[in-house]
Amino acid sequence: MTADADGPSKDALAGSSRPTSGRGAHGPSTVALELAATRRGHEANLLAWAIALTTAAGFLLELATEQPALWLPLLQATGLSALAAIAHTATRRLAPLADPVVLPLVVLLNGIGLVLIRRVDLAEGTRLAGLQMAWSTIAVLGFVIVLAVLRSPRQIARYHYTLGLLTVLLLLLPMLPGIGREINGARLWINLGPMSFQPGELAKLTMVGFLAGYLEQKRALLSVATTRIGPLLMPPARHLGPVLAAAGASLLVMVVQRDLGTAMLFFGTFIVLLWIATGRVTYPAVGSLAFLAGGAIAWRMFDHVRLRVSIWLDPWADIDGAGYQLAQVAFAMSTGGLTGTGLGLGRPNDLPYAATDAIFAVLGEELGLLGAIAVLVAYLLLVTRALHMSLTARDEVGTLVAAGLAATLGLQVFVVVGGLTRVVPLSGITLPWVSYGGSSLVANYVLLGVLLRVGDEARRVELLGPEAAANPSALTGARP
Repeated sequence: MTADADGPSKDALAGSSRPTSGRGAHGPSTVALELAATRRGHEANLLAWAIALTTAAGFLLELATEQPALWLPLLQATGLSALAAIAHTATRRLAPLADPVVLPLVVLLNGIGLVLIRRVDLAEGTRLAGLQMAWSTIAVLGFVIVLAVLRSPRQIARYHYTLGLLTVLLLLLPMLPGIGREINGARLWINLGPMSFQPGELAKLTMVGFLAGYLEQKRALLSVATTRIGPLLMPPARHLGPVLAAAGASLLVMVVQRDLGTAMLFFGTFIVLLWIATGRVTYPAVGSLAFLAGGAIAWRMFDHVRLRVSIWLDPWADIDGAGYQLAQVAFAMSTGGLTGTGLGLGRPNDLPYAATDAIFAVLGEELGLLGAIAVLVAYLLLVTRALHMSLTARDEVGTLVAAGLAATLGLQVFVVVGGLTRVVPLSGITLPWVSYGGSSLVANYVLLGVLLRVGDEARRVELLGPEAAANPSALTGARP
């Protein structure tokens, strides 16, 4: 799945690299059509494998129960196949030159998540798997809308200040009395009638859009150091204002929303983008030190920060209280061993928030280290493909958007898995596409749509010239 899998079109590319408009039987437009057809054909095949694997897992889970409902895996396979077909058709029509591996990886993770959530339902008597499928439907519709509306990453840059303001508003929503909701010590949710929503999931996307647009405009100014602070040379303070506001918002999240993981996610993405845009190692070095200093100050000033750190360092000291979740996660992961207990044979009912915060522990217990590594490899492939899109993007906005989304995805997986394995303090954020949660699914399918748009535009410009950048549907005649 890591290969580009473009087939014979690579040979055609070797003789069709002229930046023409695509006239002629063997011109760039013909090559682009061949490449689009090949890529979408590979995508369809990989989607079929992803659905087959998750369907098999669903059957194994049902067979391990006392009263197997074998119609449920079939129902899940039908629903997931329909969603995959919708996403594939939208990609074929609206982004035909996009990466063929990314969508199947996401569908695989989504299907694994549905199986694991069904496992939690069986253990706890809940009905979350059906809701997750409903949210998956909404998320895929969001994916299609993004591909239809976002014609080019340049559109994001035009509204970067609006996106920056929206980021702040989304981060502030859980702090408002009446609608803000605290779960497991972190105030990350808001109540919308009967539903709960996590605004931070959308805020991570709007923050990337803001930083990409702002850094694209100010890159030259931020790259030139004219102000000396001790032994360091820094850019003028007036150009750092919005960027410092983003850093301050990250610390505010840690203090007020009581979640170090979310703060690490936002601040880490901010530092990575700043480094990529300017090429100055000073930013990640000074930024990391500033964040550590702010964290140390928060640890001394706020009880809930000290509690989080103490649980992280020694959950066994309060195993029946604040450390209970981390202790049970450790028991579950150790029980799984190398190959796991088998689907349906673990004890997810012992894990608090098993379907959301601790879904990776359910995976580790029932599929073992090998299953956990397989899922982590899927995430690694997604991040590397996103970074490849960043490297091949045709302008700086596309580069920063793809790199920012890659960093966001990689850091979110690190924060979640690292929190459960005690590499970093435990967070209240979800594992992308796997954990139960509507806001997470919608946000991450939107992230997928933006990534595919960046990759598709890069290929279109490469094969058809700059005039093709504003016409994503130019190759809708491609056929597998």
